[in-house]
Amino acid sequence: MSYAKSTLYVIGDAQASVNNPITQQYSAFFIGLVVDSTDHTILDAACSSTIALTSDFVKSIFIGHSILALEPVAEEIRRRYHGSSQKALIVAFKDAQKKYKTALDLRD
Repeated sequence: MSYAKSTLYVIGDAQASVNNPITQQYSAFFIGLVVDSTDHTILDAACSSTIALTSDFVKSIFIGHSILALEPVAEEIRRRYHGSSQKALIVAFKDAQKKYKTALDLRD
């Protein structure tokens, strides 16, 4: 897949619980987001997961949302994602949001 030149790629990371299989495999939890910088819409997403379905499901939560709208995304995660990485997913999103804002500042 190719992305327009107006897109930015950001990764957010967080610590998952010690007994989480993701932590055992990757040492942390990561989410990657492709964002259209013209309107801040998340176009694509993936996360570190041990099951491909998890990454696909997480993708369905993020696509179409604004990366700048933390609470609507966090609420959707709390409502729909009931895996052991729920809190880590929200923290990773906050981290990605922070990196996105920094990237926008660097472009100005």
